[in-house]
Amino acid sequence: MKIQQIDTYKAAVPLKKPFKTALRTVRVAETIVVRVTCDNGIVGWGEAPPTHVITGDTLASIHYAINDVFKPALTGLSILDREALFKKINSLIVGNTSAKAAIDMALYDCIAQQANMSLTQFLGGYQERIETDYTVSVNSPEEMADDAEGYVKDGFSVLKVKVGKDEINMDIERIQAIRDRIGPDVTIRLDANQGWEPKVAVRSIQKMEDLGLQIEFIEQPVKAYDLKGLKYVTEHSQIPIMADESVFSAKDARAVLELGAADLINIKLMKAGGIHEALNIAKLANVYGISCMVGSMIESKIGITAAAHFAASQPNIKYFDFDAPLMLAGDLIKGGITYKESLITFGSGKGLGIEGLHQEYIL
Repeated sequence: MKIQQIDTYKAAVPLKKPFKTALRTVRVAETIVVRVTCDNGIVGWGEAPPTHVITGDTLASIHYAINDVFKPALTGLSILDREALFKKINSLIVGNTSAKAAIDMALYDCIAQQANMSLTQFLGGYQERIETDYTVSVNSPEEMADDAEGYVKDGFSVLKVKVGKDEINMDIERIQAIRDRIGPDVTIRLDANQGWEPKVAVRSIQKMEDLGLQIEFIEQPVKAYDLKGLKYVTEHSQIPIMADESVFSAKDARAVLELGAADLINIKLMKAGGIHEALNIAKLANVYGISCMVGSMIESKIGITAAAHFAASQPNIKYFDFDAPLMLAGDLIKGGITYKESLITFGSGKGLGIEGLHQEYIL
């Protein structure tokens, strides 16, 4: 079973509403779609959205890495020798984790189909369904409260609230407005996207605790490189702290875990370079007794389907952030995961269960 052909497509799907974080504002979900065709006719799918403020990848760099680096080097290789294959992918180019992730997930799609299993089953088969949160992007307190109320009415019981863009008291005002609107029974988790300084974060978290805002956990309150600052916040917070941008690889995860810099880890395929390294991170965290979340960028249902299959396969992955396709004005693919309000199911298809593309979003 050899790689016969690698094709790429540029695609773009508008968002229903601009998505704002401390790092960027997104109005259109752009992506590079990858299709890997094997010599036995099996087809696998992957994607790589550009998230230059986090991974450094752009549309141009992703397109170059896949077509000029991976395609000539991988065509003709056996997919079944996967350890050698994934080692080669990582050795061909430094960084470029989103491009690597697109190739990686397409190959795993092919491998699972060859094994006559869904990708979840192939990777471990721990859960058959998972529940996603819904993200409230940064706006005025009133608008964020309106959005939160709408998501709860749509059937979501866990909200991820973006903060860290403005002065900290404004963030607290936003969270308070949301909590007042949705009541005490809806779970709120925060994502600061590196937006706070360590001591400011600690004072603010203590204020949130005093106000009884009931925060489940806080993602990446400080700069990705500041592991000592992350550790300081973790040690001075009753609210669990999650490392996100601080962890791209298993090596990064080991540094965080050995230092005790965070209580939780957020794994993203676009940071890890795909499922192969994401598995290493999850299994390493499990050794330390640390639970993980699997999150995403602003991706189509291709990447989210791959991430969801991976997340459902591992027992220490307990949190799921897969709302990105619900933010889009259209669906790029036929097949893949299925949403029923916050519940995600996988269907009976093999691999990722993707049947093809909706051509109106291909550029």
